[in-house]
Amino acid sequence: MPAKGAHVDVIVGGGVVGLSVAWRTARAGRPVTVVDPAPGRGASYAAAGMLAPVSEVTYTEGPLLRLGVASLRRWPAFAAELAADAGFPPADADPGVGSGGGLGFADVRALDLRADGTLDVAFGADDMEALGELAAYMEKLGLPVERLTGRECRRLEPMLAPSVRGGLLAPGDAWVDPRRVTAALLVALERLGVPVVRARATELLREGDRVAGVRLAPPAAEDGSDHHDLPGELRGERVVLAAGAWSAELAEVPVRPVKGQIMRLRSPQPLLGRCVRGTVHGSSVYLVPRGDGELVVGATQEEMGFDTRVTAGGLWELLRDARELVPGVTELEVADVVAGLRPGTPDNLPLIGPSGTPGLVYATGHHRGGVLLAPLTTAILLGEESELAALCTPGRFREIS
Repeated sequence: MPAKGAHVDVIVGGGVVGLSVAWRTARAGRPVTVVDPAPGRGASYAAAGMLAPVSEVTYTEGPLLRLGVASLRRWPAFAAELAADAGFPPADADPGVGSGGGLGFADVRALDLRADGTLDVAFGADDMEALGELAAYMEKLGLPVERLTGRECRRLEPMLAPSVRGGLLAPGDAWVDPRRVTAALLVALERLGVPVVRARATELLREGDRVAGVRLAPPAAEDGSDHHDLPGELRGERVVLAAGAWSAELAEVPVRPVKGQIMRLRSPQPLLGRCVRGTVHGSSVYLVPRGDGELVVGATQEEMGFDTRVTAGGLWELLRDARELVPGVTELEVADVVAGLRPGTPDNLPLIGPSGTPGLVYATGHHRGGVLLAPLTTAILLGEESELAALCTPGRFREIS
């Protein structure tokens, strides 16, 4: 633990955003402590890890597109530095997994970081018309996309259903394994000597008009006893709230939980070489291949509060829709099913920056984009990115603290 009275940043939240902020802050030479009862086991554990700002673009989320594209550009350096700090061997020493693609990724294969693009496919005439309109919108924005016929789609991905009539390829999109990223971040933090306090922050400590730390509730041990060696509170010069869907339990932030159920299937041979997504029965479904043969299928979007149950209906919908895209998925072994809670905001943009209360900073509300936006989030908080910071400022909502 830091020495009593040390000026430190207290990072509340051990997901990919909180751990990334802690790692880059420590790298910059500022003492930091992470607080989370189960680091790496929240929304980041459930996430598919798509780094796909282009293929996920919508007509109403132009600012989010700007953030995503800017953060994707930062991912190569971010990943290379993380791999080095975590002590991963160079690529020529460990074949590992992942290709790296056209973004120039190097020595990060242990993160399963790949940039082979996303293929968005359509079925019926209405789907094709909607996809064509989206392609025109993307082209108007200057985004790199390629229109493909059904035959061209199947040439890229032979396991696609014969009913696929066409698609769009976003060749610059990428993806990563969030579980490997959070594991690497925890190793890097340990190597940097950053304390990770495995406890739940229950309250912000205040001194006058400023936030001065957090109060902790130590977790119960497996034998029923408490960890009395943990402090009851942790003080710091600054508290960074990166608690995802649970952020509103500590501060008045407009963040709500959005449930997502996701499946991981196992195959002896990879079915796909790139991410595939489409709209089936009115809902979006995607399939993300891992280098070890795993295939991630996701994800539902449910406004169910803090409900993390995996349901038969949710899994059925995922398999039903995935089968329409890639019929062979029904033959695969089910490796894992999980439900996570995305931190949603009213405008789907994150809250990054000063809260308006001295000593309290936000890094929350990333919704579907926590993994993608982690590098940009750290850059904003470290003062390395000012132009895009205005899009994420907490002050865009009514005063919150």
